[in-house]
Amino acid sequence: MIRTFGGAVLAAALAGTSVGAAPALAQGGGAGAFSGNAVRIGILNDQSGLYAEYGGQGSVEAARMAVEDMGGKIGSVPIEVLTADHQNKPDIASAIARQWYDRDGVDAIMELTTSSVALAVQGLSKEKKKITITTGAATSDLTGKACTPYGYHWAFDTRALAVGTGGALTRAGGNTWFFLTADYAFGSALEADTSRVVTANGGKVVGSVRHPLSNQDFSSFLLQAQGSKAKVIGLANAGLDTSNAIKQAAEYGIVEGGQKLAALLFTLSEVHGLGLKVAQGLTLTEGWYWDANDETRAFGQRYMKRTGRMPNMIQAGTYSAVLSYLKAVKAAGTDETDAVNAKLKALPVDDVFAHGGVVQPDGLMVHDMYLFEVKKPAESKGEWDLYKLISTIPGKEAFASPTESGCPLTAAAK
Repeated sequence: MIRTFGGAVLAAALAGTSVGAAPALAQGGGAGAFSGNAVRIGILNDQSGLYAEYGGQGSVEAARMAVEDMGGKIGSVPIEVLTADHQNKPDIASAIARQWYDRDGVDAIMELTTSSVALAVQGLSKEKKKITITTGAATSDLTGKACTPYGYHWAFDTRALAVGTGGALTRAGGNTWFFLTADYAFGSALEADTSRVVTANGGKVVGSVRHPLSNQDFSSFLLQAQGSKAKVIGLANAGLDTSNAIKQAAEYGIVEGGQKLAALLFTLSEVHGLGLKVAQGLTLTEGWYWDANDETRAFGQRYMKRTGRMPNMIQAGTYSAVLSYLKAVKAAGTDETDAVNAKLKALPVDDVFAHGGVVQPDGLMVHDMYLFEVKKPAESKGEWDLYKLISTIPGKEAFASPTESGCPLTAAAK
């Protein structure tokens, strides 16, 4: 069951008034171990802004697919999905999350596109003793210095992106970098993680500039990057910001002039929107690709029939996160947070997104990542045939170990 968190309810949440409070919860289906009459998952993300194609309603549909694959219920207890648009604003996201927990009986919140939002909701969820599984936000701080006992990071993080794209381009001769960075938590983390990888591989960062979120005009920033003479311009942004920066870089002839663009967080959705004529040759890192094997192709086609699009790693990752959470609830025999939390950390992740994925004590799900190059138009055999695989990055190389992450919960293990 999918329920949309509408504008009237959102206004009420922000105003602190009571509108449409959920009915009192009862023990579900005779299970006894369940706190309410349904297991409720909230998908909270950007559904109308610059990240709407990146996750958006596509992630909601992926969550619905996971619920269906669990049979729509656990025992006799039905599974419900609530969904809301946080508009990339932490205060709005926190208000929605608080109402979901306090009034609507939501057990866990997932997706959480936008790092500032994810950090805020993960912090609130710690207070409420609720589980969050982030698939849409990138900052490695979620399982680093800002980690919590109930916070998980699933599909990718800034360190994995940096190891993949940053490491590959630096080793290939791109040893001087200039960053064009989104001015919020995600951009800062991605620039920092990539800078560390660049210098560790013998490169040098010669400068950076920050731009507002959802920026339209990148001309002044691109001119600074062009003037730096750096071999690589690292785009530490995402969604439409990255697409707009790449389009405008083409107008300035930056690539033709010998500099290389590194799209540090760019997914299949944005590549498709940009088109191969503009995106060809870009190097990028993702945690999943629909055309990797027969299993991923079957999932992709199933998703395509429902949405008209192929899923990217955020949407496939959301499917995996929801499915893993529900498997943990089933294994625990309850939706009680501590019991489910223990199962989430103990069970391997084995689904269409990742085989042999391991959840670390800091909440980070470790799995292989993939370095891709965007195909030239002549190389593509179809609308969504966009990538060629350059290399596989083992999960233990891509992601920080618990002792490296900076998570206070795992610091004692050093």
